[in-house]
Amino acid sequence: MLASEKLRAVVTGASRGLGFEVCGQLARAGHQVVLTARELARAEAAARSIGPGVEAAELDVTSGESIAGFAKRLGPIDALVNNAGVSLRGFDASVVRNTLAVNFFGPLHVTQALLPLVSDGGNVVLVSSGMGELSVYSSALRAHFLDESLEVEGLVALVEEFERDVSTGRHTARGWPTSAYRVSKAALNALARILAKKNPRLHVNAVCPGWVRTDMGGQSAPRAVDAGAAGIVWATTLGAGEPTGGFFRDRKRIPW
Repeated sequence: MLASEKLRAVVTGASRGLGFEVCGQLARAGHQVVLTARELARAEAAARSIGPGVEAAELDVTSGESIAGFAKRLGPIDALVNNAGVSLRGFDASVVRNTLAVNFFGPLHVTQALLPLVSDGGNVVLVSSGMGELSVYSSALRAHFLDESLEVEGLVALVEEFERDVSTGRHTARGWPTSAYRVSKAALNALARILAKKNPRLHVNAVCPGWVRTDMGGQSAPRAVDAGAAGIVWATTLGAGEPTGGFFRDRKRIPW
């Protein structure tokens, strides 16, 4: 696929914020977009407000049944943008579990279900964050996340270890940060590397949009939503010979 060609892209969590803006930018460029949200009515309202080229669909990334039904109805696509995410207040085992369900396991399960539908040369984008960088972890945990031999099963075991360590009050001693959001995004970055190696026919990249003025980012954030979305759209439309397995902000590779 060439970046100039028209494509069909799925965007998760797209009824507002970054996902909504990504859908709008893609549609205005002439691409076909499947805008998804947990509630169909919200997806339909968002799609109507963007206009032609956008279809609405219901998708709850935390529900295996919802993911399977969506995949069955979808048909061929050229790109998948895993945008759905949460940033929850507080820190305990429940916050960790709910954050990982949306921010890590959601993209993992959606991508696994939709990969057979993505055309050769297509793009899978994992919307991450600079807060996923690894400097705040112990050297042992950094080594685990960066291990070239890490597979999906090992990554899942690693994030489940984090949840157990929080439940037992050992996470600080084990070298984890006190942030479910940070860990979810570090895991998402590792997932991008793993999926890129396993799927050489595709581009798989993690993208940090920066701190953006959305409901999640807050109105004090320094970046406008269109600027944050632009990097995601770039990664959604990469063509032959362009990067895969990287972590990017504003089209530039950044450290893990």
